[in-house]
Amino acid sequence: MVASMTAFGRAGCALVAWEIRSVNHRYLELGFRLPDQLRDLERRLRELALRRIRRGKVDATLRLATAEITPEINAKAVEHLLAAVDAIRRQAPSETIGPVNPLDLMRFPGVLADLGGDIDALKAAAIEGFEAALDDLVEHRASEGANLAALLGERLAEVERIVAAVRALIADHGDYLRDRLLDRVQALTTSVDEDRLEQEVALLVHKADVAEELDRLEIHVGEARTSLAGEEPCGRRLDFLMQELGREANTLAAKSILPDAARLAVDLKVVIEQMREQVQNVE
Repeated sequence: MVASMTAFGRAGCALVAWEIRSVNHRYLELGFRLPDQLRDLERRLRELALRRIRRGKVDATLRLATAEITPEINAKAVEHLLAAVDAIRRQAPSETIGPVNPLDLMRFPGVLADLGGDIDALKAAAIEGFEAALDDLVEHRASEGANLAALLGERLAEVERIVAAVRALIADHGDYLRDRLLDRVQALTTSVDEDRLEQEVALLVHKADVAEELDRLEIHVGEARTSLAGEEPCGRRLDFLMQELGREANTLAAKSILPDAARLAVDLKVVIEQMREQVQNVE
């Protein structure tokens, strides 16, 4: 199943509210923003995330519903912080130190006292809410992944169409090369040895042969389709296949002698680049 790494998940209850955002990343990178009294949950939350997500940069933010929870203020901690601010004011010009924001003070460790008997219920709500937000995130990743899979399927079909068109063109490129050589010889008003002409044509045909490149393009397209249809995350494999497709397309463009084949090779490179950009978001 194809999943996108770019998605958003949200869940909450009367006690907590979760927001999880994920974007594309080469590996899995998890980041948590938790209230001080719930920081010991991070290990458990990481374990839950690792079960559901393989790749992406994931940022999870937990907010407490302060209307339902009234934590106690640690007066001693606030007193020490304000004393520190006063000391700084005495050493710095007054205009450089603005007023103290109470919300900023609350973010310092130890300012909010332990919630006592409510902490267990709060932790349970935080874990339950995180699992619900993960469900929402995974659902969004799957939905976006389905769209990506459809777009990639369309472009893989375009690659196959271009490969078939090039095959049809090169079927008679020996005649094209023979005619081009004859034109050059006649321009030089020189007689031509038919046997030597055929040898030169055969050599040029061999150098311009792109059958192997076309075969490998078809093989890579088949591998990409297999990856898209699988159940495991396929982003890294698809990224590798896009590199291989791009390499074959470059060789095809370099070896194409027929003008129409050269134009098709350019079209092929454009399609592959579009797929490569889309694959960057696949888990």
